[in-house]
Amino acid sequence: MTADSEGKALDSSDSFVLVQDVSREYSQGGQKQLVLDNACFSLRKGETTALLGRSGCGKSTLLNLLSGIDHLTSGSIIINGVSLGSLGEKARTRFRRRHIGFIYQFFNLVPGLTALENVALMAELNGSAVGESMNRAAHFLSLLGLSDKADSFPEQLSGGEQQRVAIARALVHAPDLVLADEPTGNLDARSGEEVMQLFSSHLKQQGTTTLIVTHSLAVAKTADRILTLENGTIEERWGEFAW
Repeated sequence: MTADSEGKALDSSDSFVLVQDVSREYSQGGQKQLVLDNACFSLRKGETTALLGRSGCGKSTLLNLLSGIDHLTSGSIIINGVSLGSLGEKARTRFRRRHIGFIYQFFNLVPGLTALENVALMAELNGSAVGESMNRAAHFLSLLGLSDKADSFPEQLSGGEQQRVAIARALVHAPDLVLADEPTGNLDARSGEEVMQLFSSHLKQQGTTTLIVTHSLAVAKTADRILTLENGTIEERWGEFAW
């Protein structure tokens, strides 16, 4: 049992993700900069949570910590009973590949692979046979309206199309936890709404736990809960936003 930023107890018994007193400090120009300051929150299994906060407040840093890409200065992150801090580099990479789907704000697609191959690669890294991986990749591209772009390389795709490929890649291996950094940031309003409907529907069906970093109140409205990151700490918001 720990407490959130307002001193409320966090019950770890039903928490799929438990963030306890997490701090992240960087050195910049010889000065220490504290991005996260004893942040605490939990995510329940199958829950979709939106994280709001101003640009540069540390939202992407938090996602990188949750995925094990970045390292904590102090505190702990426990995902499905596994403490990320207890894992070595290789074990953390294996855990991330198997259990986490990450939608990057700037896509991170492999330039030399087609859209289909970019998506299938994640399934292959998790042990699926090539044929099965290609079939699953084709299914998710179809789901996101990209069947006709399967053989296109990233440079041949628009920003919105690359974003949808990145979403398909994050879902193809059926991860337990999806971390999304501005998943509709490169889509127009109509496309963003359509993608979020498909995205949310699929995650609910799969019982996937999801944390979405967004600037969009429309996207935040689709979530079960809303958290805000301000001054390095996390708070939960209820009824404070005009939809």
